[in-house]
Amino acid sequence: MNNFDDTIIGIATAQSQSAISIIRVSGIKAIEIVNKVFKGCNLTKVKSHTINYGHIIDPTTKQIIDEVLVSVFRHPKSYTCEDVVEINCHGGLFVTNQIYELLVLNGTRPATPGEFTKRAFLNGRIDLTKAEAVMDVISAENKEALKIASYALNGKTNSFVTTLRQKLLDVIANIAVNIDYPEYDDVEELTNTQILPVINEVIDQLKKVLDESLSAKMLKNGINTVIVGKPNVGKSSLLNTFLNEQKAIVTDIPGTTRDIVEAQIQLKNVTLNLIDTAGIRKTADVVEKIGVEKSLDAINKADLIIFLLDGSNKFTKEDEEILSYLKDKTYIMVVNKADLEQKINLQGHDFVLISTKENQGLEELEKAIIEKLHLNNITNKDITYISNARQIEKINNAYLALKDALDVINDGYQIDIVDMYIKKAWLYLGEIIGEASTDNLLDELFSKFCLGK
Repeated sequence: MNNFDDTIIGIATAQSQSAISIIRVSGIKAIEIVNKVFKGCNLTKVKSHTINYGHIIDPTTKQIIDEVLVSVFRHPKSYTCEDVVEINCHGGLFVTNQIYELLVLNGTRPATPGEFTKRAFLNGRIDLTKAEAVMDVISAENKEALKIASYALNGKTNSFVTTLRQKLLDVIANIAVNIDYPEYDDVEELTNTQILPVINEVIDQLKKVLDESLSAKMLKNGINTVIVGKPNVGKSSLLNTFLNEQKAIVTDIPGTTRDIVEAQIQLKNVTLNLIDTAGIRKTADVVEKIGVEKSLDAINKADLIIFLLDGSNKFTKEDEEILSYLKDKTYIMVVNKADLEQKINLQGHDFVLISTKENQGLEELEKAIIEKLHLNNITNKDITYISNARQIEKINNAYLALKDALDVINDGYQIDIVDMYIKKAWLYLGEIIGEASTDNLLDELFSKFCLGK
């Protein structure tokens, strides 16, 4: 356990008018400092995990600042594994800041973003995956994002990584014995019976996580969904229909939308980050041309593309050209204006028929989006949910290191070369849970937290 020689303070609730505010203090002198400004019982003598009624007073003027409830948590059974005091005061901005400033004057230091959770990690209460999951829980915008964050918060990511590391560690130990005592085992037998099966097993599990990670990231961060098509096919109308509001301007004049229009909606248990683009066509209008270029750029960055067509007109060369941009992209072909006579011929193509005017076909479109992105698979299965970009990078590095280990085995290299790649994979997995973390990594990670957490 780290011994920090200072005591930190943070306001744990939002800085706004509210019923209550919570001021959190953690450190070796937390109880002593709060006791200086608390009128009630002697906090230095109360039991841990108790709530104590009293008042916060200015020790200099003896003026009462607020009526409060003070919770005391003695180390090591606290969030940070240090002495922690939480003051529940009235939620006014002025009174909260008065208490905060009073405690700073009496010996606390303002905490940096995420410093409470950082101390919890450094003191061994939580691992790095749980620390990252704390902010993921706070920032979750839908049910599935919360489910993914809870997976890590409950220790399942740690358990998954630790199990794989132990398997690799067993292999590393066997190799060490063989290197130190070459007469003890046959290298070829060691490779075929004890190393290859384990490496293949770990590779398969890492590959499965990597395959599911894109879907997990989309569930967590939302699906970047771009609506594309010719001018005047109903792209802005579709955006407005999804939102049930007039977010985008709709007219019968082609080329009305000349820039990107963005919005966010909840679609069942996932979030769609919708982007309505300018109609894609050749144009001499300088402003509209810029909008078309932005549309093409949005296509390249999208997780999903809704290719919208006008069912009341024939499939044209312009439509064919747009379809060519979508090659190797994930897209759904959607035909609008189902309320009109259908003249379009899309034989050989799967599509969803809708009418933004009559509000028809939207449920079918929602189902198509879920199926296209295979989100039913991830929401209905008990898989290893990992959506954190840092963790995915480390898993990918471990995966590649083990693939290299297989290559050197197949090429007939000595066992100590194989050992080098397996150790690299073991270390990469350790970085996920914080077994091998640099100060720079920790500073960057916790700087993204909110104050008081």
